[in-house]
Amino acid sequence: MQKETRSTCPYCGVGCGVIIESRRDQIIGVRGDPEHPANFGRLCSKGATLHLTATREVTQQVRLLRPMRRLERGATPQTLGWDAALELAATRFANIIRRDGPDAVGFYVSGQLLTEDYYVFNKLAKGLIGTNNIDTNSRLCMSSAVAGYKQTLGADAPPACYEDLELADCLFIAGSNTAWAHPILFRRIEEARKRRPDMKLVVVDPRRTDTASSADLFLQIQPGSDVVLFHGMLHLMLWEGWTDSAYIAAHTRGFDELKALVREYTPDRVAQTCGIRKEDLAEAARLFATSPATLSLYCQGLNQSSSGTAKNVALINLHLAAGQIGKPGAGPFSLTGQPNAMGGREVGGLANLLSAHRDLANPQHRAEVAALWRVPSVPDQPGKTAIEMFQAAADGQLKALWIVCTNPAQSLPDQATVRRALQRAEFVVVQEAFATTATCDFADLLLPATSWGEKNGTVTNSERRISRVLPAVPAPGQTRHDWQIAADFARRLQSCGIGPRQELFPYDSAESVWNEHRESTRSRDLDITGLSYAQLEQAPAQWPWPEGAATGKPRLYEDGVFPTDDGRARFIAVKHQPVAEPRDARYPFALTTGRLRDQWHGMSRTGTLGRLFGHVAEPAIQMNAQDLARRGLKEGELVHVTSRRGSIVVPLQASADLASGQAFMAMHWGAEFLGGMGTTGHPLAGINALTNPAYCPSSRQPELKHTAVKILPAELPWKLVAMAWLPDDTALRQREAVRQLMARFPYASCVPFGRQRTGVLFRAAAHEAPPDALLEEIETVLGLNAAGALRYADRKRGQRRSALLTRGPQQTTLDAILLAGDTRAEAWIRTLLQEELPAQDYGRLLLLPGTAAPAALAPRGRQVCACFNVSEDAIVAQLARCTGSEGERLAALQQRLQCGTSCGSCVPELQRLARRTQPQQQAA
Repeated sequence: MQKETRSTCPYCGVGCGVIIESRRDQIIGVRGDPEHPANFGRLCSKGATLHLTATREVTQQVRLLRPMRRLERGATPQTLGWDAALELAATRFANIIRRDGPDAVGFYVSGQLLTEDYYVFNKLAKGLIGTNNIDTNSRLCMSSAVAGYKQTLGADAPPACYEDLELADCLFIAGSNTAWAHPILFRRIEEARKRRPDMKLVVVDPRRTDTASSADLFLQIQPGSDVVLFHGMLHLMLWEGWTDSAYIAAHTRGFDELKALVREYTPDRVAQTCGIRKEDLAEAARLFATSPATLSLYCQGLNQSSSGTAKNVALINLHLAAGQIGKPGAGPFSLTGQPNAMGGREVGGLANLLSAHRDLANPQHRAEVAALWRVPSVPDQPGKTAIEMFQAAADGQLKALWIVCTNPAQSLPDQATVRRALQRAEFVVVQEAFATTATCDFADLLLPATSWGEKNGTVTNSERRISRVLPAVPAPGQTRHDWQIAADFARRLQSCGIGPRQELFPYDSAESVWNEHRESTRSRDLDITGLSYAQLEQAPAQWPWPEGAATGKPRLYEDGVFPTDDGRARFIAVKHQPVAEPRDARYPFALTTGRLRDQWHGMSRTGTLGRLFGHVAEPAIQMNAQDLARRGLKEGELVHVTSRRGSIVVPLQASADLASGQAFMAMHWGAEFLGGMGTTGHPLAGINALTNPAYCPSSRQPELKHTAVKILPAELPWKLVAMAWLPDDTALRQREAVRQLMARFPYASCVPFGRQRTGVLFRAAAHEAPPDALLEEIETVLGLNAAGALRYADRKRGQRRSALLTRGPQQTTLDAILLAGDTRAEAWIRTLLQEELPAQDYGRLLLLPGTAAPAALAPRGRQVCACFNVSEDAIVAQLARCTGSEGERLAALQQRLQCGTSCGSCVPELQRLARRTQPQQQAA
């Protein structure tokens, strides 16, 4: 019997409501919840495919379904029972704590945990063990926003709401590719601009993203110059009389010091430093200050910086100076990166915070939490934050690590240090849902956790809205909820003599954890004592919602009173600091990282679906085309990208979206998809082998957005491409087997493809042809060793080809191919295989080196629309036949090809193509 369950999407911080369709123990579909106020039924390309990441085939092949341990590092893990696993963990942690003290252990948790999970882990570390060494991967995305809000407004509380997207007269987006990172919010922006054509969109970004291409004014600043820009805007606002002196006098402090500072930030200086026109600077200041309501949206471009807090406060200064806060359509609105980064902040799941926005440095706050938890005290020294934690483990100071629902062996900067930490730590526990993450390879103990569609609890989105997460199906295998694992471990740790003897973890349900968390918020700025699970199941709710209240509060500070000691907001006079690692003659390019439209973080979930690789199929690094020409580089060739910490090999791609001297690579490409063996003999670790661990002194958030690199040709003349369709019931396991072969080459990548079927594309390069045994190993994994496979080999020239054709009732198709040495025919053969076209006439051509593409097999263009699999070539051809205005041509395109009519994630790109493609009548 089919049932429907209301829950929440596990991807970004928008917090979209979903309706999960299930039958017995299987999730069979998902759609947007039309009643959820975050998305009103819309889902992006990732959310719309959630059910495909939870099929029985995916669960059985890539999920971690039972506890496992390694008897020694590098060995194959062995299954053991839950009791044995948790006893082992408790014994090892207890021994280390007794020997080296509580600060010898650390917990690294995740913004994808539920609030209840976060709460129990926080209590386990700070209340039971007595260490503040618990931090979260939200440190990598939101901690600068937290510090910025607290320093200026007095509390970590975004003051705006999603409704303000429709009410703003000016939207000021800085350091956020909202169109890709928060696509559902961007749909709301698009619709609001259609209804209100006078609404202005200003975008600040070093890269011309899909968000920037939609802007009325685009400021393509130099990386790291945000503070200069914001101070320059305030300089002009003061000069032109665009500040709100009455608001400043009534509701703020510290303006005189800031006013004196920004005198130095003249239009000439700002234009030169930022690399923009003075006229554009003036227009940005005018729109921001004089629009009836200005809403700023910002994300990792401001946060992931060694001056991240300064960037945040400099932007908030503009809101306070112009009185653009505390009213509909106005305010500084930080867009949360992960689904429950906000919930983690609420329970104090950071090394310097305590529950309900309490500060660790405040003795009264520590006493309040200790009383609530019924422990003698909470340690007073801040714990190690994410970067510090792994540096300490690498240095031998931290002896045990417990990692939950995150993948530091992919996501943290400076992977050489991270991997040294994971190898040097005496005991590493990884609590995960997916067994395929790079971090699992380093675990001594693997604990299987429930995942989306199985969990029960709450999350809080960017607008402070709490939503229920409900299970649609039973937990698979031996998986357990994260809070249950933490509570059971805590009780066993107590039985080993660690911490107080009284019962500290009496929870029998997620709701019992929630109730304790709720009580911790009483009389705090995020008071939710008026909420219950029952209420949240009826409708999501925004905090604060204190006991006795009839509703939550969509906007904060409407009365101009702030949660500071005198009720006034603070202006912060921060000077511009250059990036931690400027470009120089040795490392002449500024590398920035960012998101792909259809992928999420390390792709442990989205990476199981070939269809989500249609838009960006393989890893590449992008550069300005003129930089390529000046350095004699060619698009498509392999290059060494090297920073002061590491090096990777990756294909090169020209991009008109980047200014000269800049490079871009997506943050998602870790060792699971991009690798090889480095010159030092260690496996390459993806993009974060390069990135910079330097962090903001206030927020401890690392500078992932800027790394100085050099880009040089990689002399790897021998190449290999292998593609195959794989059986559904073994496809992901086979892909994992292929992935294990990447380290056998100087360069390799391994990615999935396919919509209705699952395929794998393996690419490699080397200085010379490898031994035949390695190529035979690849053929075996991909099924190319089957009887009847076609083969060609020329060992002298390093050439090898093999192909597997399957005769069906209607046609013969190509199911697998390996091209080694000469790969020039890849494009047309790839079309033949991936489009599943008739192959009976091409058998001999498949084995001939260097064969030209048959006329009927021109390579298919890059996919733009993931929902309907529409290519750029088809879109451009259709646009050329459409007439009328840009909007009319776009409407006609959507009617004929359906692209952009489902999730809408491709609409900004369709708009770019419509502007670029002239109708044939006009072109003539």
